[in-house]
Amino acid sequence: MPLGAGVQTDRRAVPALLFALVWLSCGWFGSWEFNPNNSTRLFAAISLAEQGDATIDEFAHLTIDKAQFGPHTYLDKAPGMTLLATPVVAIAFGLTGEGARLLEKRIEAPDLARYLRLRLRLATILITGLLTALATLALWSVARDVTGSEGAALFAALAYGLGTPVWGWSTTLFGHAPVAALWMIAVWAVWRGTQPSISPRHAVIAGVALGWAVVIEYQAVIGGTLIALWALWRLRGRAGAVRAMGWAVAGAMTAGVALAGYNLLAFGTIFRLGYQGVVGFEGMQQGLFGLTSPKAAVLYEIIFGLRRGLVWVAPVLVLAPIGVLRLARTQAAMAGMIVGVVAAVLLVNSAYVYWDGGFSTGPRHSVPAIPMLALVLAPLWAELERVRARIAAAALLALSIAINLAIAAAEIVAPDIYPFPLWRPILIEDWPRGLFRDLPGEFWGWPHVAGMALYLVLAAGLAVVLAGALWRAAARERQAIAAAQ
Repeated sequence: MPLGAGVQTDRRAVPALLFALVWLSCGWFGSWEFNPNNSTRLFAAISLAEQGDATIDEFAHLTIDKAQFGPHTYLDKAPGMTLLATPVVAIAFGLTGEGARLLEKRIEAPDLARYLRLRLRLATILITGLLTALATLALWSVARDVTGSEGAALFAALAYGLGTPVWGWSTTLFGHAPVAALWMIAVWAVWRGTQPSISPRHAVIAGVALGWAVVIEYQAVIGGTLIALWALWRLRGRAGAVRAMGWAVAGAMTAGVALAGYNLLAFGTIFRLGYQGVVGFEGMQQGLFGLTSPKAAVLYEIIFGLRRGLVWVAPVLVLAPIGVLRLARTQAAMAGMIVGVVAAVLLVNSAYVYWDGGFSTGPRHSVPAIPMLALVLAPLWAELERVRARIAAAALLALSIAINLAIAAAEIVAPDIYPFPLWRPILIEDWPRGLFRDLPGEFWGWPHVAGMALYLVLAAGLAVVLAGALWRAAARERQAIAAAQ
């Protein structure tokens, strides 16, 4: 094989293997089907797919997360995840022929639990897990372009996909990980779509990603606007800029049409939000649906607090401030956008009445900031010259991956009674007892320890092959440069 062809083969293998590793990891583990944030979205998807309406009346007693309008009960969230899950539920209904109508509606009912568990797992694999895997590739691609180093790009991508609670939240139908993924995909589309020439295809992708992020979580409009402003900055004064903006708006309108269609079906008007009818959470009546003003004490807890602090569940991200400074040397506008998005997410989280997220491992409302924090780790790694410094950074990444394996396998939604949920219940209660929500254990009847062992074998195999492909690509590139000289 020619030297150049070998380099290209290994370069293609790196993103393919990275995608496989992250998607496998997200799909292997799951979350409780009756968690209210999971179940209310799933109930609405079931109603849409199997009954053609948006009410969840027959499921209302099974979840505390709901909205009431007149005699009917509805999803109380932004409907994005429900809309994305509806085709998955419809496919499951078509393949199995089993619907929810005749099932006993009790949490203790084994048939209902089995029915919901299958649909939840399919939805998380095909939506949240898939989006996270794609976003990991997007981050790797941007980081490689910015630094010129595939190793630095891989460090940042692994930090995002496996070294933070993005992994655990990708096993749920919560909107946090999908918003994070869509923002990262939008950043990639803007980056690629504005160099060297303007690409309408990438403009559409950016618009679709930013639009759907808002339909999944309404507050995503803030960070999404900052990403859009960065895109406009990159388009300034260039031929075709207006056309690209038109394509981006057209892409975003796909999400707008879907939201309008849902609202018309559910409420008979496009001017109503599920949050307006929230039942049982009086704090949602404060400010704008629970958003008041940012609080310094809460911000401290989100970052450093034992109960919800990000640094405890993603220690590799402590390197992000240095990474931002490194990035700003070559990409000042991108660094400014990243700082703005991260600040917006953290400030909105600190302004929310229910800032701690109830049952949660880590600060779940701050998850959309994570890909931005991970991206800046690439220029940091690229500029580490001393072997000891790289070993220390790699060790911090390995620790972060180990922590998030523990979280994703055991409990991403730890009960809010624990002062330090990473320690108790996850590390000293769930893991010693083998309380994992893994695919073989929940669906094939395997002992959970065996399911974990199989995952570790598969993931380690992919990681070894990935490392080999990266090493070969780097070695062949050095040979090609030496031959050219």
